[in-house]
Amino acid sequence: MMNGAESMLRTLAGGGVEVCFTNPGTSEMHMVAALDQVGGLRPVLGLFEGVVSGAADGYARMTGRPAVTLLHLGPGLANALANFHNARKARVPVISIVGEHATYHRECDPPLGSDIEAFATPVSDWIRTVESVHEVPDAAREALVASRHPHGRIATLIVPADCAWEPAPDPDLSPITLPAAMQSADHAIDTCAQAL
Repeated sequence: MMNGAESMLRTLAGGGVEVCFTNPGTSEMHMVAALDQVGGLRPVLGLFEGVVSGAADGYARMTGRPAVTLLHLGPGLANALANFHNARKARVPVISIVGEHATYHRECDPPLGSDIEAFATPVSDWIRTVESVHEVPDAAREALVASRHPHGRIATLIVPADCAWEPAPDPDLSPITLPAAMQSADHAIDTCAQAL
């Protein structure tokens, strides 16, 4: 049986995600191990979260496909916020996976504990914190759909460590129906061209 991390990454890879830019810490080790198990999803290590978020932004802009980031807790996300701000304004599809302390450990106010959703809110169009390993595959699928909005979006998925390491249900790998891209009317394009 696979764990939550593998179920999540298989969902993303099954939805066409090919690259995960990562700067993980100890709470994300099961996700790092899962990257070795999931074919078709290539990890790219960055030595600073600003590099990771900038690389994901650039990759997604060039390919038009969502990039995934894997970041260490709230402080790791905080280091990536400037590039996520730019990506959101440019409507770039990015899925930001942020590790979190185990669900039962958060109440102990650990040194790196923070309000990750509050950090993510200004730079995210969609946010979800999973509270059980059973939510992980569906949450990953929702994040993928949210990022693939006709105008790209930043989807932030917060995954507590125990939700990554516990045994998980098999992911739904059926084709994902994505929203259709909006088309501009010919007269609007002509009007803009004349104005320019």
